[in-house]
Amino acid sequence: MLDIKFIRENIELVKQNCKNRLVKVDLDKLLQLDKEKRLLETAIDKLRAKRNKFSKTKPTPEQISEMKNIGEEIKKLEERLTKVTLEYQVVLFQVPNLTHPDVHISSDQEDNPVLSTYKKPTKFTFKPLDHIQLAEKLDLIDFERATKVSGTKFYYLKNELALLEFALIQYTLATVIKHGFTPFITPDLAKQEVLEGLGFNPRGESTQIYNLAGTDLSLIGTAEITMGGYHQNETLDINHLPKKYIAVSHCFRTEAGSYSKYSKGIFRVHQFTKVEMFQYTLPDKSEVAHKELVKIQEEIFEGLDLPFRVIDHSTADLGTPAFRTYDLEVWLPGKTNKQNKAGDWAELTSTSNCTDYQARGLNIKYKDKNGEKKYVHMLNGTALAIPRTIIAIMENYQQADGSVTIPEVLRKYLPNNLKTIKKT
Repeated sequence: MLDIKFIRENIELVKQNCKNRLVKVDLDKLLQLDKEKRLLETAIDKLRAKRNKFSKTKPTPEQISEMKNIGEEIKKLEERLTKVTLEYQVVLFQVPNLTHPDVHISSDQEDNPVLSTYKKPTKFTFKPLDHIQLAEKLDLIDFERATKVSGTKFYYLKNELALLEFALIQYTLATVIKHGFTPFITPDLAKQEVLEGLGFNPRGESTQIYNLAGTDLSLIGTAEITMGGYHQNETLDINHLPKKYIAVSHCFRTEAGSYSKYSKGIFRVHQFTKVEMFQYTLPDKSEVAHKELVKIQEEIFEGLDLPFRVIDHSTADLGTPAFRTYDLEVWLPGKTNKQNKAGDWAELTSTSNCTDYQARGLNIKYKDKNGEKKYVHMLNGTALAIPRTIIAIMENYQQADGSVTIPEVLRKYLPNNLKTIKKT
């Protein structure tokens, strides 16, 4: 969340930032609630002080009666404060992070500048298949039985693809760990207070989050949630920053409101495996850390030798907690483009610098050299989302005979250094 004091003192800047990011939030209402909240807190404190003063002496009958009245007044004010605080928090959590000054201002979510490109889109001397057609021919994915067992947008990976998932995890961990990251396997559940503190919306019709009925737990949509909450309510040692983590987790998403987005096969599903990078840094180091995350993402996909490009999210496409976000988009020969032809770029990884927005929501600080506590900066970055990477490999590495070549960097993680997936 943003610092309410900053909002008070820079209201016009915050309003313009919300406008640039296409976020509709009633900031005037927020300031009104903030003012009422502070007045109530002051009134309650004064009444408590008065009551405490009486309690230090032997009270007279008149004072006992007055203390009772004060107690009733405090109760009434506290009830009002609880209601106002809840309203205040709802509005405050809607206010997005500030935006990096270099971010392109646009009202179009697809108007994202391309920063760099690796390799040209794959060309074939034959008519290529999409990953669904390849999977059917090679017996690699079972959608029909997954729908029978779990419903739509679930899948079974079979045969070589089941092994390929583990090979991709091993390759990614090996690549990232050498950059000083500590590996984790995280829980698949997190408390709603953690999601809210990070800027995720666990409730409402448009939520991407599955909630467990009768509990305050939700299934995570990314290990950003579990790693972001890892140091909740802690003060970190400045000498131990940055903290660099790499986490493997299952991810669960409702995909509410995504009916108009590309969702063919295993591109947009309810459950998948993802490897996520996370960093806690000093404020003046977060931009450097952000560039490091992008470089690692590039290293992973250069190793897989897949065509990709890096884009910089415009203001219209930034998520609530993000100060700046880069995506790595990989070429998918089987994805239909705007011209209704085969072949298009698709997001495979994303990395965001959330500055102190999430740290403030989860109360994660460090103590500087003067002993003053300040909020850390928090960054997240996809190292690898398994299903989309499998799509990219299958579609870019397919051969004229219908087989799929395995990227060389993955072969040592597969039985017998498997080189090719082919029909048996």
